[in-house]
Amino acid sequence: MAPPSPQVTCVESAPFGENTYIAHLAGRNDCVVFDPGFEPDEILRYLDESSLVPAAILITHGHSDHIAGNGTLKERFPDCPIVIGKGDAAKLTDPRLNLSAAFGAQLLSPPADVLLAEGDTYSAAGMEFEVLEIPGHSSGHVVFLLRGEPILVFGGDVLFAGSIGRTDFPDGSFDDLEANIHAKLFTLPDDTQVVPGHGPPTTVGDEKRTNPYVGMPAGYRG
Repeated sequence: MAPPSPQVTCVESAPFGENTYIAHLAGRNDCVVFDPGFEPDEILRYLDESSLVPAAILITHGHSDHIAGNGTLKERFPDCPIVIGKGDAAKLTDPRLNLSAAFGAQLLSPPADVLLAEGDTYSAAGMEFEVLEIPGHSSGHVVFLLRGEPILVFGGDVLFAGSIGRTDFPDGSFDDLEANIHAKLFTLPDDTQVVPGHGPPTTVGDEKRTNPYVGMPAGYRG
């Protein structure tokens, strides 16, 4: 029997249209928050209105638009761990690495409480997430895979509907991103749901068939 599917809510933050996701299981008041963006008050409003308490803050990568709300959430819920892939942990506390300095800001997040790597699992709020390292947009980028029917991938800035994450940042690499999408995402079932860091949800099957950067239009043959 497949594990129960969570309810997933998206809170979109200006100015970059970044998606924060809040996932929880029916009948529980604990949840997981993914990538708190620049509008943490909207996240807190949803949590309060839904009577939810975060059990973990899961971070796909350390760019500023995905970590800007960490401090506010951590202040409200000090026992809630910040969880990130070990390769991007330094970005949390370095404005140059998290790219906020390039915009004239000095954004700092509290440091990580838990570091993850390829093949790890992390359990919170009744859900068990598998960790896949998918560098390319960011050298330490991870995605969180939740088994179910269908599989659900909290994908950050890896694979978008009809696009992919930028690879022109200092630690970016299109070759790495393409290779890891092919090896780790495109090998999942076609009905796998991907909820990305920007834009609408998509599926692995749709992106294999139609994505102009890494799908069949770009030469992918599986």
